[in-house]
Amino acid sequence: MSSIPHSSPAARAGWRLEHSYSLLPDIFYRRVRPVPVAAPRLAVVNQPLATSLGLDAEALAHDSSAGIFSGNDLPDGADPIAQAYAGHQFGHFTPLGDGRAVLLGEHISPGGARVDVQLKGSGETPFSRNGDGRAALGPMLREYIISEAMHALGIPTTRSLAVASTGQPVMRQQPLPGAVLTRIAASHIRTGTFEWAAASQNKVALQTLADYTRKRHDPELDSAANPHLAFLEAVIERQASLVARWMLVGFVHGVMNTDNMALSGETIDYGPCAFMEAYDPSTVFSSIDHGGRYAYGNQAQSAQWNLARLAEAMLPLFDPVEKRAIDLATAAIHSFSDRFDRHWLAGMRAKLGLFNEEADDAALIDELLDLMKRERADHTNTFRALSARVTDRSPLLAPTAFGSWEEKWQSRLTRQGQSPAESLARRQAHNPVVIPRNHKVEEALAAATSHGDYSVMNNLLQVVTRPYANSLDAAPPAEFTEPAAPGSCAYRTFCGT
Repeated sequence: MSSIPHSSPAARAGWRLEHSYSLLPDIFYRRVRPVPVAAPRLAVVNQPLATSLGLDAEALAHDSSAGIFSGNDLPDGADPIAQAYAGHQFGHFTPLGDGRAVLLGEHISPGGARVDVQLKGSGETPFSRNGDGRAALGPMLREYIISEAMHALGIPTTRSLAVASTGQPVMRQQPLPGAVLTRIAASHIRTGTFEWAAASQNKVALQTLADYTRKRHDPELDSAANPHLAFLEAVIERQASLVARWMLVGFVHGVMNTDNMALSGETIDYGPCAFMEAYDPSTVFSSIDHGGRYAYGNQAQSAQWNLARLAEAMLPLFDPVEKRAIDLATAAIHSFSDRFDRHWLAGMRAKLGLFNEEADDAALIDELLDLMKRERADHTNTFRALSARVTDRSPLLAPTAFGSWEEKWQSRLTRQGQSPAESLARRQAHNPVVIPRNHKVEEALAAATSHGDYSVMNNLLQVVTRPYANSLDAAPPAEFTEPAAPGSCAYRTFCGT
């Protein structure tokens, strides 16, 4: 499909779209146009992100850009496709593909970065599997809020450029206002993309995909002795780091299926995700995760399981002799635990203001977490209390529960060369003041979807995109730092599909 010229400022807003993914074998995509919507209207546009991409933020913020962000119009140079992939969903292999999304192309930023521009909720595709291909406004705004908060926390993530309402309802359990999200990603290549290639039993297509993905994300590995194995190890390292970062801020992804593991190392798919308040490794928010497969404390194990599926899909590329290929892949997958532990311990040391390493640090950390679980202490506020100039013991750090541990921690702090002020600065830089509290997110979504009031969401965004503000002048209002009221119903999230 050739690109379609448009005269609107939004269509000419500095887009530099290329289509390298479309050069792959056609088993990996289908060409498809977004399905027009009834009455598109711009809900929110991420002007700072637009500027960083070299786009005309003012043009994109104009009401006329609703046509672009809804899929009714196309930006200059667009050549939309729906990507094909498979996935293990809660452990069960399923052919999937973009059932409600289209990739407009890959935008090249002024710095030369190549990023996908995808419309999510843009209508039926050949992969819709009897779905309507649409998305509801609430979940799309939720992805916008959480992805921007994750970016501000310094965690690799896809980002949201805009949300446009469609002016027509989507039917779920009840009619809901429809919307389309514009997602920006380093790429949308997933473990499931490789599973799709492997299931096709087309080794040429598998190798072409592997070469393309490596050149796109890890071009320096082309000179490695075994480039495909080196790429697997790079993905393992990125996932170990990513999941550790999630857990250091209490984030629960909620749906760690293999189609939701981006090989770029970015967080992708903000369906049933949420941030934990009271610390408990068994915390689950997803309404469909009845067995706790993707609970907070199971996320590292789930990532390793997903990586094993990637290794299985890539197996023919590692060595022509199957046994040698299996041995190489197995050794790489077994390295995940050590890699994760390294990132986790480094992050926890930073949260506790530690610069050096001691053998007993893991035990000190485990003791604190056990106390937090027993006392049902708020994860974010407990670590912020440790980052205060005078430790706030009440109610989070009650002396009877915390005093003995604090003595060990204070003693540990003396066994490093850095000053107390340097340790404090380190703690404050690694312990956020705010996270997107679940009840505040729901409050913002309710105001926007039920009343068309985006001021609550904008206020929330202003706070959660400055998570490490430490000065008194910059401190967020208390309503953004307080957990949900005692006695509130257990929080549940939904995929929003």
